[in-house]
Amino acid sequence: MFDLMPIAYRNVNQLWAYILTETLKRLGLTCAIICPGSRSTPLAIAFAQQVPEIEAISILDERSAAFFALGQAKATGRPVVVVCTSGTAGANFYSAVIEAKESRVPLLLLTTDRPPELRDCHSGQTVDQLRLYGNYPNWQTELALPSADLGMLAYLRQTVIHSWERAQTPTKGPVHLNIPFRDPLAPVPDGTDLSYLQSQFHPEDFFAGIANPCPMPHALCPIPKEWKECDRGIIIAGVAQPSQPEEYCRAIARLSQTLKWPVLAEGLSPVRNYAELNPYLISTYDLILRNQQLAKQLAPEMVIQVGEMPTSKELRTWIDATQPQRWVIDLSDQNLDPLHGRTTHLRISVEDIKAEEINLSLSSDYLQQWCDAEAKVRLVVDQTMGKIDEMIESKAAWLISQILPPGTPLFIANSMPVRDVEYFWKPNNLGVRSHFNRGANGIDGTLSTALGIAHRQQSSVMLTGDLALLHDTNGFLIRNKFVRHLTIVLINNNGGGIFEMLPIAKFEPPFEEFFGTPQDIDFAQLCATYKVQHELITSWQLLQQRLNPLPATGIRVLELQTNRKADAKWRQDNLRNFAADIVISLN
Repeated sequence: MFDLMPIAYRNVNQLWAYILTETLKRLGLTCAIICPGSRSTPLAIAFAQQVPEIEAISILDERSAAFFALGQAKATGRPVVVVCTSGTAGANFYSAVIEAKESRVPLLLLTTDRPPELRDCHSGQTVDQLRLYGNYPNWQTELALPSADLGMLAYLRQTVIHSWERAQTPTKGPVHLNIPFRDPLAPVPDGTDLSYLQSQFHPEDFFAGIANPCPMPHALCPIPKEWKECDRGIIIAGVAQPSQPEEYCRAIARLSQTLKWPVLAEGLSPVRNYAELNPYLISTYDLILRNQQLAKQLAPEMVIQVGEMPTSKELRTWIDATQPQRWVIDLSDQNLDPLHGRTTHLRISVEDIKAEEINLSLSSDYLQQWCDAEAKVRLVVDQTMGKIDEMIESKAAWLISQILPPGTPLFIANSMPVRDVEYFWKPNNLGVRSHFNRGANGIDGTLSTALGIAHRQQSSVMLTGDLALLHDTNGFLIRNKFVRHLTIVLINNNGGGIFEMLPIAKFEPPFEEFFGTPQDIDFAQLCATYKVQHELITSWQLLQQRLNPLPATGIRVLELQTNRKADAKWRQDNLRNFAADIVISLN
């Protein structure tokens, strides 16, 4: 069982690295991303020795590596390790660390470093790596220099255990360990006599009792009486990537049916992909609220927000204007109210709310008005989209919501794709597993995150614009290490479509050069360079054929070429019109 031990006894660095990796393996680590470099040699060798229990993947670009690890952690719900050498290498992890913090994803960042005597003296490839990521990590420390002392090995073991726990509790997020190593870095003798340790060190005793800690069960919380007494309430199912999406959706449905409140479900909530569970599902709220009469008529007295606030600016403005009493349900210790309203945070999960008897005979006029508006606007949206033959950006999200194989993991890029999903993603019963980087909402690492999500999972899809993909083309370097399949649906409108929706679009110059930023890239040639399959999609029927069924292996790009200016004009002409003529009766 301990065939790692012979190499561990070659020098103190290798022994240190063995204790670290063996502890992580016993805690449940299954994936480590290793960036090439010299100072990280002891860790790279130790993780390589732990294969196949820990999958060790070599990725060249540190930013790409950290986002791939982020995607893997999203898909599995477990911490993933990412290792780099000293110097600026660790700085490239920074944007993924921020996203992991903000979107609550467990990451373990192991930055290796020069020893203290080689710092602040112009030794090569040395920068100040202490607290490199500011306040973003859940926890961070610098390990002591490697030592063969049994007490110090026990310190290392317990520090690693603590790091693993802090990446997951009380809120998931990144943990940073800075790890100094002296030479020699390769597994060659360093002059230390380790023979005495071999007689004292008993791995089964040393590692006894290490286990992945089980989460503590939460007590069920009764429904507050204020909720039961309110007949003008709404539930907002916000941005969420729960590990058990069906149970999450059932819990929201139970609450909705008990209170007789509608559920306004963000496109990035699993609620829209388990529609049959929830009879009071509202998917067109952004479009409904653009009708000022309906927005006024449907003003709520109370709002329950489950998870993060939705993307919709219309919804946020409406809540801010109507100032209802609000409750936020989320286990996080963070403030999830960017509107600074009259808000009570319940630090529980929605599954922890005690279910009560559902009286199906009771009905609410307010609820019925919401359901009527949804039915009417949804019909207009579906009829409009169904008639569109030309390749326009907005139809992609609407079509994809209906045609993916059940349970498909889907990564949705930021900027316009995420908004088109909110506007047009049609409720379905396909159980699509939507993922996204909505912590900091950046376009960094889009491709690498999607590949991390898709790695060793069901065949997956990514919906992205051209700029987000171009920002992370180094992600394609992962192709030889990637197991399973990713289809990239690329909306190529040659620039930043979201900026066309902002007031700056009216100012030309400098709009096109500094905001539109067209890159004029031939994606067929780009894909050929990386040996990635490419196909130009010229009809919606062809897209449907290519997305179901999906291939089992490889990476491919399905490119839809659209007109950025025309796409923006279509949205400006249509978003306010979908609900413009809708009238709902007042009972």
